[in-house]
Amino acid sequence: MTDRNSIIGKVDWPLLLMYFGLVLIGWLSIYSAGLSEGSHPIYDLSQFSGKQMLWIGGSLFFGFIILLLDAKVFDAFAYWIYVIVVLMLFAVLVYGKATKGATSWIDFGGFKLQPSEFAKLGTALALASFLGRHDMDLSKRKNRLWCYAIILIPAALVLLQNDTGSALVFASFIFVLYREGLPGSGAVMLLAVAAIIIFVFTLLWSKTVMCIVLGSLFVLTLAYYLINKKKHLWTMIAVFALFFALVFVVDYAFNDILQEHQRTRIEVLLGMKDDPKGAGYNLHQSKIAIGSGGFWGKGFLQGTQTKYDFVPEQHTDFIFCTIGEEGGFKGSLIVLLLYIGMLVRIIRMAERQKSAFSRVYGYSIAGIIFVHVAINIGMTIGLVPVIGIPLPFLSYGGSSLLAFSVMLAIFIKQDANRLNIL
Repeated sequence: MTDRNSIIGKVDWPLLLMYFGLVLIGWLSIYSAGLSEGSHPIYDLSQFSGKQMLWIGGSLFFGFIILLLDAKVFDAFAYWIYVIVVLMLFAVLVYGKATKGATSWIDFGGFKLQPSEFAKLGTALALASFLGRHDMDLSKRKNRLWCYAIILIPAALVLLQNDTGSALVFASFIFVLYREGLPGSGAVMLLAVAAIIIFVFTLLWSKTVMCIVLGSLFVLTLAYYLINKKKHLWTMIAVFALFFALVFVVDYAFNDILQEHQRTRIEVLLGMKDDPKGAGYNLHQSKIAIGSGGFWGKGFLQGTQTKYDFVPEQHTDFIFCTIGEEGGFKGSLIVLLLYIGMLVRIIRMAERQKSAFSRVYGYSIAGIIFVHVAINIGMTIGLVPVIGIPLPFLSYGGSSLLAFSVMLAIFIKQDANRLNIL
């Protein structure tokens, strides 16, 4: 019989083993991606794999400390953690170091930290604490506004750092609010998808064509509402008015809000521009690397695209290229199954929690991981524009690995403590 006071006996080992599996695959892939610089041991601290090994050790250390703490401490200090990460985001805007167009890093005597990675953790804790301590009735406008404020403040600060990829991840919290009963959440997501579709097709077609298409859809929808005497007629009309307005602001948003490299990446993705040696180089080489792996892959350390450094940033944002080339379809499938298994496990664990704080927090980290994985892998295979966003537990980077590891450790601790909640 399992001892209730034993940490080892109460942690969720399936989730922990999936975490270890992804971290190990990531470490080996980082080592392989770094061999273009010459042969070296995997533990060489002057190389990416050696540095990642230190971050893995640090992440495991902090994870173990978290498991020893009282589970209530995270709810008690959630707002304080949130305030600290928001202040760190402000500090980045003032003292931050620009790297690849984004001012996202703070230097501490040679040690670099990316606060945006920890901002997701702080937001998840604050949102869980707020919803856990209140009546969680999201039909009340006041509660919804507080939730939006908790999410949008760090998201806006990250966006000001020119880190669009990390800012997009905060959209994942809509899944949490939907689970907690946000009214009209399904309609909001459908409207968001429709807006994206309109934005894309307005770029591909002319405004005149889009107005004709939307006008035709409006007439058909209006006839349907009138014939069937449907309710919310004026709401439908307002939605179409917004869609028409969107058509006329696409040019402004695309040309005056997005930066040049972002516009180019979208144009390459949509086939509006062919630039295999410029902005489309990463994507072009990424597809070659993944496609060349075939079904079985070329084998560990045998990837030619990886070995000869054809894909820039292959150890970070494009680490999935190494897995696709050396592991092939089977290796890529194993990684995807580990992520799917992890997400399913987290959601199942979240549903069995006895406290609202633990449930909301569990859904928060599931949403964050899902958006990271979807965008990163979609980016490497050409389904979404190339934006800087790491693959959780696999990409090189201490801030990312530590933040995701701490996120997971806190949830594992909350789950282990659920039997102590009456």
